[in-house]
Amino acid sequence: MNMEQDVVKQLKAYKRLVARKKWIEKQPVGSGVTISSVYEDDKLQELHRELRRMPSYMYLNKREQQLEQAAHAHLTQHPVGTKAQLREVKLAAGNAEPGDEKLLRELARKIEKVIEARAGSAAEGYEGVINRLSELQDIERQLQSIDQAMEALQTCFPEYERLLRLRYIEGRPADFVASELGIVDRTFRRWRQKASLELVRFLSE
Repeated sequence: MNMEQDVVKQLKAYKRLVARKKWIEKQPVGSGVTISSVYEDDKLQELHRELRRMPSYMYLNKREQQLEQAAHAHLTQHPVGTKAQLREVKLAAGNAEPGDEKLLRELARKIEKVIEARAGSAAEGYEGVINRLSELQDIERQLQSIDQAMEALQTCFPEYERLLRLRYIEGRPADFVASELGIVDRTFRRWRQKASLELVRFLSE
């Protein structure tokens, strides 16, 4: 697949990604809670962790401090997202000494219980919830990448951005787009190729 085809594929997928994002956000996880509210809660907790600068001994009990120490000693990274965190803790537990392994497995169980509680009576359980959250994060990253590239393209070449948006995101026919831009078919084809190459550059930055 060449660069132009790859750009077209991404732009054509834009509306589908937006629709999928909205669908995931509305999925119930039990007790009147939706995926969207769980995801927002995750982001608020992340913000709280960033803002919270006091030493951990001031808000963790002795056992929790032991869990924290074991995590810091064995985790090679501290990923964002519950699924990634759970996977990293379980991986670390498999490579730790017996004492720390016990602590890390306890930490993994605590993460599972939190997600399980959020899942409530949802048939797919906590694994399904964290899968939804992970997919939602992936979709947001893809949409953000496209949005930023299109915004940069609009700043430099507004006519190119409009051409790509109308033709591929909105799905309008080529003759309609050419008419909207006030250009002939030959110019449309030339602009389309140049617009695709410019967008590739912005997506690669």
